[in-house]
Amino acid sequence: MNPFNLPVDDLERRARAIRRRIIQLNAGSPAGGHTGADLSQVEILTALYFRILNCAPDRTDDDQRDIYIQSKGHAVGGYYCVLAEAGYFPTDWLATYQHADSHLPGHPVRQKTPGVELNTGALGHGLPVAVGIAIAAKKDNSPRRIFVVTGDGELAEGSNWEAALVAAHYGLDNLIIINDKNKLQLAGATRDIMNTDPLPEKWRAFGLEVTECNGNDMAAVVDTIENLPKNGKPQVIVAHTEKGFGVSFIQSKAEWHHRVPKGEEIALALEELKDE
Repeated sequence: MNPFNLPVDDLERRARAIRRRIIQLNAGSPAGGHTGADLSQVEILTALYFRILNCAPDRTDDDQRDIYIQSKGHAVGGYYCVLAEAGYFPTDWLATYQHADSHLPGHPVRQKTPGVELNTGALGHGLPVAVGIAIAAKKDNSPRRIFVVTGDGELAEGSNWEAALVAAHYGLDNLIIINDKNKLQLAGATRDIMNTDPLPEKWRAFGLEVTECNGNDMAAVVDTIENLPKNGKPQVIVAHTEKGFGVSFIQSKAEWHHRVPKGEEIALALEELKDE
């Protein structure tokens, strides 16, 4: 079970604290960061680590634990902030993000960071590996579930759709795919670069079950994950989010894909993210 199991209002407060950490972490990075992508996924990761996932810092070698894979590896800054908040490593490590010899490199590396399950960064890599883990869990009669968060721009990679075919073929109902559909990627709007819409229809055509929700509404995220259909199919949640959600001058702006707050932007963002 999850060691926190927080109610929605506590999850919302935790998400706000994590957003403040994201701003500070990216502002202190010597190698830049992905502020917009970090912020869009906060409700999803907060709900998972503080309510949903059967995993804990003292059970990282438990062979029955749920597995989380951060397939959109460039959004690792937000992932680190969640792991630190959940106790997987000291929060003072966050100040070392992307510094020399840091435990927190610019993409997830399990050999460096406690809590990271898979090295990712090459887009389209996380879901295929998640499918393999889900198959292994089925063969072992394990109760574990495998959660993977993908970006919508990432879904232009064909490896994801090959993995979807396999997941449907083997009836991997222990696999939950969450699309962080923030509609923006490195150089602009996803629809203009490689349009992946309509995503729900595409996933269904490959044989997966699809649910949609507002991915920046904590109550909606929790309700969707906790009430997924049990019909023997892999599950996809298309989580409609906004890149940079929570900070007005970052939100829905493509230039914040690979940009970090500087100067007075830091104070402005933290002011917006104060506890209500």
